Amino acid sequence: MTSKELLYVEDALGHEQYFQTQFKEISSRIQDGDLKRFSEQCAQKHQEIFRNFYNLL
Repeated sequence: MTSKELLYVEDALGHEQYFQTQFKEISSRIQDGDLKRFSEQCAQKHQEIFRNFYNLL
């Protein structure tokens, strides 16, 4: 993996961490059950994407 490709992966990891954190924060504030579950599912999906990117390293 080139250094430029590594920078892309690191950037993607940062974005996925950000999205995961945001969805967790949102789900802790939402009162509506359906929206809360949706937000939690989004957080889990971004955690999965993060793991996939991390495994590239």
